[in-house]
Amino acid sequence: MSVWDVTVGQEEAIAPLRAAAASAEAMTHSWLITGPPGSGRSVAARAFAAALLCGEGGCGECHDCATVVGGTHPDVRVVATRNVTISIDEVRELVTHSARRPSQGRWRIVIVEDADRMTERTSNVLLKAIEEPPEHTVWLLCAPSPRDVIVTIRSRCRPVGLRIPAVEAVTRLLVEQDGVSEEQARAMAMAAQCHIGMARRLATDPAARERRDQVLAFPGHASSVGGAVIAAGELVDMAKSEAEQRSREQEETDAAAVLHAHGLEAGETIPARMRSQLAQFKADKDEVRKRTTRMQRDILDRALLDLMAFYRDVVSVQARSGVDLINASHTEDVMQAAGVSTLGATLRCLEVIEEARERLAANVAPALALEAMGVGIALAGTPRAHQPA
Repeated sequence: MSVWDVTVGQEEAIAPLRAAAASAEAMTHSWLITGPPGSGRSVAARAFAAALLCGEGGCGECHDCATVVGGTHPDVRVVATRNVTISIDEVRELVTHSARRPSQGRWRIVIVEDADRMTERTSNVLLKAIEEPPEHTVWLLCAPSPRDVIVTIRSRCRPVGLRIPAVEAVTRLLVEQDGVSEEQARAMAMAAQCHIGMARRLATDPAARERRDQVLAFPGHASSVGGAVIAAGELVDMAKSEAEQRSREQEETDAAAVLHAHGLEAGETIPARMRSQLAQFKADKDEVRKRTTRMQRDILDRALLDLMAFYRDVVSVQARSGVDLINASHTEDVMQAAGVSTLGATLRCLEVIEEARERLAANVAPALALEAMGVGIALAGTPRAHQPA
């Protein structure tokens, strides 16, 4: 067993990380790990952090490996913002934190999972720490692509580019680690377009599969403008409900972490000295709102990617490409849509969905962005897809 086992399908890409963990001569203090969503950027960063702190180079079994992977190692700081951007105050605190000496291991490691969510001003605060890090500090920045990070930052980091893993690799992961049947694992790997986290969620969570089925039912309501607008509103409501649920769960997790840091567990009596701290923590409604808004937009963006995958399947059938369908479990719906539509109309639907994604990224209200998308799909002339009784 090794901490690197979780970096599915990335053997060649992570070779520089493994070499650096094994030899000081190959080590660099600032890294930029990039790759599309689902490629496992943060997973690779954590594996590298564990390998750097482990005496065996990432055995996967020692205390250092377990605490890094579990998120409790005192010398590893992980930043994963729940807001639209990482604040300048957060980065200033990180820079101060990075200057301290390690408390246990030989390195103090800072992982920034959302380096693309820093504004230019915020990135400039980080720049000097990246340029001249202390000998004991390692910065691991993660972003979708090098272009998502300002040039002055990326030019001072050693790049590691990940890719989307193969279907076979994700299928094997689900079978071996989640106990999913090979048929189900392959279907979920295809449906998630090899996004590892999404594939695992679909394979193990029936509610996630139900939500995806709701998204893929959208073409069946898009034969009229009215039907498309109603369906768009239902998608927005679904995303809002899921975001609020995730936000509540995160708030409970954060509160439990505060208690644990003070030696308490959920259900125990809270000392008076801590009550005001927890009350202030729970009362930060603005932060909760920002977190929920970002989650809703992320959930909707994922839904639009699923919808684009459906229309790509339709294009594949209409063009007689012969490639495997992404949504094999919805073959009947895909074939029905392909048979009553035209290739030109389907391509226009893909353009309309991409426009909706761009509007969401530009902070257009989700309801307006999706209603416009629904109208665009209806006007593209895509006939009603098959709907189950």
